[in-house]
Amino acid sequence: MYPSHRPRRLRRNAAVRRLVSETSVEPRHLVLPMFVREGASEPVPIPSMPGVVQHSRDSLRKAAVEAVSAGVGGLMLFGVPAERDATGSGAVDPDGILNVALRDLSAEVGSDTVLMADLCLDEFTDHGHCGVLDEDGTVDNDRTLQLYGEMAVVQAQSGAHVVGPSGMMDGQVGVIRESLDATGFADTAILAYSAKYASAFFGPFRDAVDSQLQGDRKTYQQDPANGREALREADLDLAEGADMVMVKPAMSYLDVLRDIAGVADVPVAAYQVSGEYAMIEAAVANGWLDRERTVLESLTSIRRAGADVVLTYWAAEAAWWLRA
Repeated sequence: MYPSHRPRRLRRNAAVRRLVSETSVEPRHLVLPMFVREGASEPVPIPSMPGVVQHSRDSLRKAAVEAVSAGVGGLMLFGVPAERDATGSGAVDPDGILNVALRDLSAEVGSDTVLMADLCLDEFTDHGHCGVLDEDGTVDNDRTLQLYGEMAVVQAQSGAHVVGPSGMMDGQVGVIRESLDATGFADTAILAYSAKYASAFFGPFRDAVDSQLQGDRKTYQQDPANGREALREADLDLAEGADMVMVKPAMSYLDVLRDIAGVADVPVAAYQVSGEYAMIEAAVANGWLDRERTVLESLTSIRRAGADVVLTYWAAEAAWWLRA
């Protein structure tokens, strides 16, 4: 005898499936990470991330306009400087590449999208770490916080609506909030990278920013084995004034994303990182996966786990697909 209710009745055709779909992905949910290279006259392809480039200032403006036209929710900007030093001084220089590019995009797209800036020193240091180092080579948390505060103010002055501290320094959100408030930028929001893991999936990103890192960041990024620790980190960031919290990477940490989304009283973001992007693109290139279906399914899984915002290198392209 057939059961009185058959779940398959609600799968019988596209119209029924659309009616009862529990999770949606819309262009407004997506943020496009973008790289801008100092001195570049044209886009520079990133071999480990097919389809992603280090932009020139001109190509950055053009790509930003195209992404905003597609309806993406925001842009996250990373700078690739021509020169680096021990303290990452280019990060706090108003004429450094990241801050110049923020002004470019602020003038180009204004308030048509949410302009975000990565707030970390790793792209700007000659050792590749996310902070300044002590004599023994370890990251000095408190000296780094001082620079983060300065960096936040310069980014806000340059037009960032949201700053994204990604260095996993203890107390970073509180210092940044104090610095912004004290300089008249109380309306600049903080997207805290609260659960950022010492992940192997960041590999292609190191190519994207020409990272100088030798070794690893295991002393300040989280252990991939730990989940409860992520909740503590998020609680601390929220107590210090974070406006949004982030889980990074996304796809290998959907359990962590679900846990944080279950307790956070602010929007939760997840970053579909370079390695996750590269794996799918490699499988597509080999003919093993359907590109559009796979990309959209991956984004749906991140949304289903609880992300209000998804940072993804497919943001602009996916936005066009979703609008079709």
